[in-house]
Amino acid sequence: MRLIEGGERLLSLVRFVMPTVIVCHVVPARAADITLGIIGPHEYDLPVDFKPFNVLVQYGDGNAAGHSYGSGGQRTPTGGSHTWSGMTKYVHFRSFEAIPHVGFAFELIQTESYKLADGTNYGGLGPTIVGPAAWFKPNKHSTFGIQTFMQTPYGTRDATSTNYWSNISSLIFDYEWKHFSFDGDAGTVVGSTKHQKDQHSYSPGVVFYTNLRFSWKATKKFEPFLAFDWQNVTGTRDNTLRQYLDNSNSREIALGPGLMYNINQHFSLTARYSHSLEGRNTPETNAYYIKFVYLWQ
Repeated sequence: MRLIEGGERLLSLVRFVMPTVIVCHVVPARAADITLGIIGPHEYDLPVDFKPFNVLVQYGDGNAAGHSYGSGGQRTPTGGSHTWSGMTKYVHFRSFEAIPHVGFAFELIQTESYKLADGTNYGGLGPTIVGPAAWFKPNKHSTFGIQTFMQTPYGTRDATSTNYWSNISSLIFDYEWKHFSFDGDAGTVVGSTKHQKDQHSYSPGVVFYTNLRFSWKATKKFEPFLAFDWQNVTGTRDNTLRQYLDNSNSREIALGPGLMYNINQHFSLTARYSHSLEGRNTPETNAYYIKFVYLWQ
């Protein structure tokens, strides 16, 4: 969403953490969504030296995973599920005169999820995610920064809880041409040890991920784009037995087209479809994503 303020073009920017990827890996890893896979064009085309403003974002995605990938990368018509996820996010953007040419943001995110698999279903609120981001502009066309978030262990029910703390951190970047845009991130998710009464102790696998977006500025209203997402999750360790769980590591690459619609200077809507190119120990991605943004000062 392009914003016109004082004759200078700014773009609305919000970061996303997928609510279902940081699940409890005490069974063979099932990365239902790639971390930050919801991001769209200009996600990190952030301003500096600006007046404070606020953003409210509602995300939604659905994944009809009719197939899954085995340990050898084979695609089979088993182990899939239907998941629907949501996220409500508030972001406060600001800069400080004492720290010129650097922008800051603080985010508060509440996740929601619903899953249908093997004839059973469940849903509810997931963990809450909070954290800051900071960035600078090496030149007027580019942005580079870092973001880091903490995810709480609990949701409204055990099935939507991870039962351990997580840190999600990534480097972010953006570069703008006259008719094209390229931005993305690269980072990790690290979880604390999971302890539950009368159960084994587990160390969740470390997540490595990257999300890249290349868009064409077709008009001021419409911007088609291509999205590439990659994720690799290391094995889950059973600390009680001092060994890694079988097939608890996973990997996935997904690709898909999308469209960003700039309704006006305060609202934007982004929609995208994505499908797995290859994977290991994970349900396939066969997903649609929707993001609605409202900005005010």
